[in-house]
Amino acid sequence: MPDARVDITPPPLFFGSEIYRGSSYGAHHPLRVPRVSTVMDLARALGWLPPAQYRTSPRAKPAALTLWHTPRYLAALQDAEARQQVSDASRDRHGIGTLSNPVFPEMYRRPATAAGAALLAGEILAHGGIVHHPAGGTHHAFPDRAGGFCYLNDPVLAILSLRRAGARRVAYVDIDAHHCDGVEHAFAGDAETLLISVHEDRRWPFTGAISDDGGGNCFNLPVPRDFNDSEMALVRDRLILPALHGFRPDAIVVQCGADAVEEDPLSRLALSNNAHWDAVTAIKALGCPRLFVTGGGGYNPWSVGRLWTGVWAVLNSYEIPDRLPPAAEAVLRGLTWDNARRGRNPPDHWFTTLRDLPRSGPIRDELRTRIDRLTARLTRWT
Repeated sequence: MPDARVDITPPPLFFGSEIYRGSSYGAHHPLRVPRVSTVMDLARALGWLPPAQYRTSPRAKPAALTLWHTPRYLAALQDAEARQQVSDASRDRHGIGTLSNPVFPEMYRRPATAAGAALLAGEILAHGGIVHHPAGGTHHAFPDRAGGFCYLNDPVLAILSLRRAGARRVAYVDIDAHHCDGVEHAFAGDAETLLISVHEDRRWPFTGAISDDGGGNCFNLPVPRDFNDSEMALVRDRLILPALHGFRPDAIVVQCGADAVEEDPLSRLALSNNAHWDAVTAIKALGCPRLFVTGGGGYNPWSVGRLWTGVWAVLNSYEIPDRLPPAAEAVLRGLTWDNARRGRNPPDHWFTTLRDLPRSGPIRDELRTRIDRLTARLTRWT
């Protein structure tokens, strides 16, 4: 008799908003470039984003954000947006109105929209599923202070929301070029949260040393400059996947920052976007019932748009074409970037393909030694 069971797993959901299309941190800020809107446009041009899988991100109300952020800080953010200026006292206390976290017209509404998606995703994933939130991943914000282009910490809010919706053990994997200092601040020492951060050594915010274990639950791996695809594959297979397998989480949050690719102006790593896609593919294959994948850093508009669109393809098990159709190519040809070194004469493959050429290379002994040091701690779960 044939098996009459039907797969009732819901298709992945994509959170987006038009607020990302029209807002910018300012003409000279690294986040002046379009990112989320490019992913939305590319995915639709490829036929990968039907209305049933798209959700408009809600804007979180201040009361909801007090799940982690302080009322005084939230009031300061709203006041700065309304007045378009901050006092010296507010700048000193909350880190807003700085070069990194400037005053701009949507400085509360934009991060509150990303935070709203993170909070809602935790509820949606109560019974399982996959959510992609490319506007998320703002991992540097603290309860009472902005930092590193991050005003609100949506990964922290997502983890807390997942917990509130029934997930007991949550794993957080961060492959951004920068260490997730805000998330570690929130969960260091929490035995029910596993934190894994793969980030560039001696890069701002200069936290996340390999010796920093957060009371046992943090695995910080600083990687050397020119970190390549072969080295990332070793990190994935020797550290990330064994840690997740041993921890047995009820939910996994992946921060998929695009600033670790070779073309990004704010790091000195050398990955191709294949490294991110392979990591997400392997994590998805673990079969954890709840998977939440965010964006993060990334300041080259072509590499960000192509990478995060590819993540969406991976989450849906779509085949990534060798050559983009004309509508998708037009999206990429419509982008501009005033970066003198990388943006003035972009290579043709930034327009015609999603997939980079692989950037394999030697696996350095110093990286092997660091991985061995961290994997020695995995015996507590295996």
